[in-house]
Amino acid sequence: MGSTKNDSLRVSGANLYYEVRGSGPILLLIHAAGGDARGFDGIAERLAEHYTLVAYDRRGLSRSQLDDPEEEQRVETQSDDAHRLLQRLGAAPAYVFGSSGGAAIGLDLAAHHPEQVHTLVAHEPPSHLLPEEEDRHASAQAAARGPGGPAAALQQFITRMGIGAFSTDREPGVELPTERPVQNTVFLMKHEFAMYDRYWLDFGALKEASTQMRLILAAGEAQREAFPYRSAAAVADRLGIALTEFPGGHVGYITHPRAFAARLLDVLGAEPGR
Repeated sequence: MGSTKNDSLRVSGANLYYEVRGSGPILLLIHAAGGDARGFDGIAERLAEHYTLVAYDRRGLSRSQLDDPEEEQRVETQSDDAHRLLQRLGAAPAYVFGSSGGAAIGLDLAAHHPEQVHTLVAHEPPSHLLPEEEDRHASAQAAARGPGGPAAALQQFITRMGIGAFSTDREPGVELPTERPVQNTVFLMKHEFAMYDRYWLDFGALKEASTQMRLILAAGEAQREAFPYRSAAAVADRLGIALTEFPGGHVGYITHPRAFAARLLDVLGAEPGR
């Protein structure tokens, strides 16, 4: 696979940390809310046998520092970061995988820069298509101000979304990562959740983009009743495309890395099922 190289990219208001490994076409990985590039470590080795794998810490998280830590976050700004990172790498069009909040960012990237994307796999993106979405983040932010603080509020949110069963549902031998950095949890509660509430997917632009690129909506087969799976299914239905299932649940790439990587490689190599 070769060594992993890391670098930084100056973007408006932030420095982005990113790392590159492997060889072949570019595959950009966009992590979930409150996480960082290390969330993809479990699937990276297998993917890097076939792709030049690029993972980065999104602005304000871990090694990607903001000039103004209190800056209001926007999905559009974060997708512009991905756009500029692909420009830096000279990768057009590239393969892109985004999970959860990272999937929303990938969808915005596809809507505004379809010429940069060969295939986007959007795994369980948030949307405004389900009735219970209206208070999902507001209640978590309110809980973060309570006695338990951000960590307890995040656990409550995970439970409410129906995605908290991954502690025992995982491949044999898989060790779950240690807790995310405290500052990432605080940033998630104070800044990230609100940006998803303000953001609305541009379905018209996405339908137009899908005539130029492959667009795949994905969800974890282990948690079909959970909110993120149903949100992904609703987005796929609005776009008129089939939902593609992946191993595990909302964080299947962490809990089922071998099966997840194999499925992603299969999907990326397959013809679009339209």
